[in-house]
Amino acid sequence: MAASNGGAPLVVFDFDKTIVDCDSDNWVVDALGATDRFDELLHHLPWNHAIDAMMGELHAEGRTAEDVRACLRAAPLSPHVAAAIRSAHARGCELRVLSDANAFFIDAVLAHHGLAGYFAGTDTNPAHVDAAGRLRIRPYHEFAAPALGHGCALPSCPPNMCKGKVMERILLQEEEAAAAARRRRRAVVYLGDGRGDYCPSLKLREGDYVMPRAGYPVCDLIAASPPAAAVRGWDGFEDLARVLLGIVDAEIARAVAEQGDAAAATTNVVVPDCRALPLPLPARQEAALLPQAVRVPN
Repeated sequence: MAASNGGAPLVVFDFDKTIVDCDSDNWVVDALGATDRFDELLHHLPWNHAIDAMMGELHAEGRTAEDVRACLRAAPLSPHVAAAIRSAHARGCELRVLSDANAFFIDAVLAHHGLAGYFAGTDTNPAHVDAAGRLRIRPYHEFAAPALGHGCALPSCPPNMCKGKVMERILLQEEEAAAAARRRRRAVVYLGDGRGDYCPSLKLREGDYVMPRAGYPVCDLIAASPPAAAVRGWDGFEDLARVLLGIVDAEIARAVAEQGDAAAATTNVVVPDCRALPLPLPARQEAALLPQAVRVPN
């Protein structure tokens, strides 16, 4: 467990092309030789439904959930990302995943690299292996009729998941926790790369940070209409680690400085010289009754 550190920010990671250097759906489909068929499915199904249908067809061909898991163990994950996750956690950060991948893929990758225990939670498309052994993947927000979907009008959000809605919930929980503890809300850092990462960036406020991957779609969206949060881009995974840990260290240092200022304000109290204070009335009356010194002439 990380040591408790009130100044450490909450760090929220996208998964595809942020933690792993690939799109995990495409990685699995390509590794299992189903690329052309998946492209056909995408012509008439939304992405989330297409990957679920693809898992069904692969299961019918005899592919198992363990075959899928084996593919994911080979997905590229930079040692710089693994080191950044461990270092941020050791500094006291709470870590979360907010991703449009799915729970099965994310869990398989993080478990393989020994990183699952560093994350406090994951918000993503739910997935499970059913009684027949077939991997099922469902949308985070149900959007097929009669479901209402997520209701976000931002065109960069896919129909199955508005990450902005999830970020709103996370921020509300943070504000409630801060109010209960009578402290300032900790900063939130969000890392991402794709169009779907723009909406959660807009939910962040001044004092928070967004870390877009340079050269990826979210950068163009942020450049056109920046969020209120500070923007700290990263280019490559070594740079990701440097920028993220720089933010973490700066937030911790700021909190330490604030605590020092608060302590100084409560201890820097001017104590008056007691000899200069007038005696209280009873003491003055008592002093008047005492024998007076006799003056002796020289």
